[in-house]
This record gives sequence, C-alpha cells and structure tokens, in this order.
Amino acid sequence: MHMIAYQTLPRRKKRLRPGIVLIFMFCVLVGFLMVVPFAWMLSASFKANTEIFETPTRWIPAVFRTLNYEKVWRDIAFPQFFFNTAKLAVIITLMQLVTCSLAAFSFSKLHYPGRDKLFLIYLATMMVPWHAIMIPQFIIVKNLGLFNTHLALILLQAFSAFGVFILRQSMLSIPDSLTEAAKIDGCGTLRTYLTIIIPLTKTGLITLAILTFNTIWNDYMGPMIYLDSEKLFTIQIGLASFRQQFSADYGAIMAGAVSSIVPVILMYAIGQKNIVEGVAFSGIKG
Repeated sequence: MHMIAYQTLPRRKKRLRPGIVLIFMFCVLVGFLMVVPFAWMLSASFKANTEIFETPTRWIPAVFRTLNYEKVWRDIAFPQFFFNTAKLAVIITLMQLVTCSLAAFSFSKLHYPGRDKLFLIYLATMMVPWHAIMIPQFIIVKNLGLFNTHLALILLQAFSAFGVFILRQSMLSIPDSLTEAAKIDGCGTLRTYLTIIIPLTKTGLITLAILTFNTIWNDYMGPMIYLDSEKLFTIQIGLASFRQQFSADYGAIMAGAVSSIVPVILMYAIGQKNIVEGVAFSGIKG
C-alpha cells in the first residue's frame, strides 16, 4: 500500500530561479559578443577589400572569394611564418613541461630547508612586469650573440613561474604516502618522479601545455624584439607585415588570422575538459 501510495504521488516540477535565468542570459550575451568578431573575421576573409567595410555589413558574402587564402598561402611567405610559429610553440611547450614539472616536484615532494621560502621568492617574479626587464633581457641576449635567432626566444621562455605554480598545486593533492611507499620499494627520486608523480599529474600537464602553446602561438612582442630576418618571422609579425605605406590588405590579414587560429581552436577543443579541471583543481590545496 505504501508503495502504491508513493507511486501515485505527483512529481514536483523544478522551478527555475530568476537568478539562474539571469546568469544564463548574461553568459549567452557575453558568449555572443565574443563570437561576433570571429564571425566578422571569417566573413571578411572571403571578401574583396572594397566589400569588407561596406554598410550595412553583409555577414554572408554574396560571392565567396578564395583569392585572399591563395594570396596568403601561395604568394607570400606565410607557410614559413606558420612553420616558425609551430616550431617555437612546440619546443617551448615541451621545455616548459619538463622544467616546470621538475621544479614543481621539488617544491611539493622534496623536503629541504627553506623550500617554501624559495618557492615564494620564485613565485614573486610573477609580480615583476615584463616591461621592466625587457631592456636588460635584450642587452643580455645581444651580448650572447643570440639576437635574430629562435634560440633566444626558446631560452627566455623555457621556464614559467605560473607553470610551476599550477603543477605544484596539482602535485600537492597527491598523498605523500605514495612517494614514501615508492621509496620503501627502492625507487629513487627520479624514478618516483617519472613513475608516480607524472602519471598522476596528467591533468595539470595538459592544462599547462595548452595554455603555454596558446601563449607562444599568439606572442607578438617577443618575436618583434628579438627577430629581424623575414625568414625567422612568426605568424603575428608576418600578419603585421601585410600593412603597406598608405593602406593595408585587410582581406589577406583576415585570411591569415583565420588560418592562424585553427591550431589554437583544435588544442582547446581537444583539451577543454582538462583545462577546466586543471585550473579549478590548482586552487584546492595551497
């Protein structure tokens, strides 16, 4: 009887709170405002220069012209710019994964005097604006004979205090009992790092890899300061070179911009879940 009475009870409908509806509408509006520039860029990449700024804006081109993409990929050195950017992004990302994970392992799982104070000092370097050390860095790079080389950018960006912070927070969530058990079983420090810590820090490593790749891919100031030869230019410097003395080839710039964001979109699409988990998880333990 109780079961029958329970089954006949009407189910209560969940009511949407006004606050949740307002937050949802606000998020939709913000998302729409962020997508509009990309939609305009994609539309402009298929238009002639005379059609780009016509009013009212024609979001769907009357004729899809591939001339801008042909110009970018065939008539100028954009493929070389693309290769240079990919080369720098991949090498710097891999180097940051190695250096940041080693430093994070030291600051989280190794015990030695002054460890936490040293970490705070290292973390404090994030407070120093890059513009304050830009000129001293340039002087050092030039005196070392690394000006106008990709090696200068690689060495300057092979370390990241932010990356160490993310990975350290992730490693702090790993119980010390695991590393102690590995030590009892005969694992050395390096083997513990490779077989215990790295597999359990996969989310943090993927997060750091995607964020670093995106940062290096979109970097403009570094290549502008340290690179002088066109054959070494990255995409951002190459797109800036599309400007002429009195005008700019906006169609080609938009086509190049669309081509340049494809790898970044793919990276985010593949690792979106890991980015959210990694950034949220990094604040659990401090």
